[in-house]
Amino acid sequence: MSKPAADERGSDPRSALARLISVDGSVFAEDHWGRSPLLSRARELPGPFEDLMTPASVDELVSRRGVRTPFARMAKDGALLDKNEFTSSGGFGAEMPDQLDSASVLSAFADGHTLVLQGLHRLWPPLIDFVRDLVDDLGHPAQVNAYITPASSKGFSPHYDVHDVFVLQISGEKRWVLHPPVHPHPLSNQPWSDRRSAVEERARETPFLDTALAPGDCLYLPRGWIHSAEALGETTIHLTLGIASFNRFDVAHHFLALVQDDPALRRPLPAGLDLTDPDAVLPHVGRVIDEVLSRLHDIKNDPEARRRIAERLGRRFVEITRPEPVNPLHTVSFMTGLDADSIVLWRRGLTARVREDDSRVHLTLSSKTVSLPIEASAAVARLRSGKPCRVGDLTGLDEGSAIVVARRLLREGIVVPDS
Repeated sequence: MSKPAADERGSDPRSALARLISVDGSVFAEDHWGRSPLLSRARELPGPFEDLMTPASVDELVSRRGVRTPFARMAKDGALLDKNEFTSSGGFGAEMPDQLDSASVLSAFADGHTLVLQGLHRLWPPLIDFVRDLVDDLGHPAQVNAYITPASSKGFSPHYDVHDVFVLQISGEKRWVLHPPVHPHPLSNQPWSDRRSAVEERARETPFLDTALAPGDCLYLPRGWIHSAEALGETTIHLTLGIASFNRFDVAHHFLALVQDDPALRRPLPAGLDLTDPDAVLPHVGRVIDEVLSRLHDIKNDPEARRRIAERLGRRFVEITRPEPVNPLHTVSFMTGLDADSIVLWRRGLTARVREDDSRVHLTLSSKTVSLPIEASAAVARLRSGKPCRVGDLTGLDEGSAIVVARRLLREGIVVPDS
C-alpha cells in the first residue's frame, strides 16, 4: 500500500502524528525527527489524550484485566522492585502466579514506587488502534508504556533510551529534565548503562530543558537524549510511545550481510596461524579488508543487490510490526451474509508481495501464500489501495466471482469488513 508523504501525514488533524506535534509534519521531519526534542503544549495540539488513557483505565488494567509480568514492573529511585512483591496467583481457574495483585500494587505505590504498564499496544484497545495509526504515519515500528508515579516521586534516575519517544502527559504534572546525548543515536545494543558515568556527569550540567508537563502536553525525544522525570505534588500518569526507528546502520548491516554470499570470504584463515600475535594476523586482516571493499564496490554498483538490501529492510519491518487485529466472530458473521453490496477493505498494516504467473496471482504474506485466479489481479490491486470497496465493484470479476474472491480474502485475514 502506498503511504502519504510525511508532511501530509503530520498536517492531517486526523492522523496520530498530528495529535503529538505542534509543528507541521514537514518541519518535524526536517528539524526534529532524530535530531532535537520538541515540546508541544496542550493549547497547541488538537485535543487531550483522555481517549487513550485515564486514571480509571489504570485502575481497570491493574485490578480487572489479569495483567501479568513482564507487562508490568515497579521501580523506585532507579531500582526495580522484585515482581514477587506485587504479583500473585489469579486464584481458581487462573492460577498463573505472576498476575498483578491490586492490593500489593497499592501498597508499593503508596510507598513511592512507580508502576510501569508495558506493551499496552497489545493490551488496551484505544492504544492498539492509536499505535497502529502512528506506525502508518511514521513508517517505523512503535510501542507504548504507561508510567504511573506517586506524588513527588521519581521512578528512574537520569538515563537515555535506545529508541525515540513521545511522552504524552495524561494526568497530574511531571517535571522533565533533558540533557544532550553523550552517545548520539545509540543502537539497540548500546544501553545507557554502558556509559553510566558519562551520563551521570552530563546530568550534572546545565540542562537543555527543565520544564513541567501538564495534561495534554507532549514531548518528543530522539534516542540518546538524557532525561529524568519527577512527579510534582500529585499522582501523575504519562504514556511513552517508543519508536524503534530504522537507521543507516540497519542499511549498512544488510549491505555487509550480502558479503556472506561470497564463498571466498568464508574460507578459513590459515592453519597454524597464531591469532594472539597481531603482527602475524595483520597481513590477513589487510587482505580480507581489500576483498570486502572490492565485494562491497560490486554490490554498490549492482541494482539488483541494492534492491535485495531494500527488500531485507522491508522483511524486517514486517517481522516486528503487526497489522490491525481482525475480529474473528464478526468476520465469520459478515462472511455469512456476504453479497455484492458488502463493503470490504485491505487490512491496515498488512504487507503482501504480489506475484503473477500465467494463471494465478499470488499474495505472499509473512506466514503464508494465498493464490487466486489471474482474473482477480485487478481486484487485488484495487483493494491494496486501502480504500473501501463494494464487493460487486471489484474490478475484472463478475458478481459471483467477486463474492468468492472477497470471501477467500476475508477468511485469510487479508481484507476486513468495513464496519
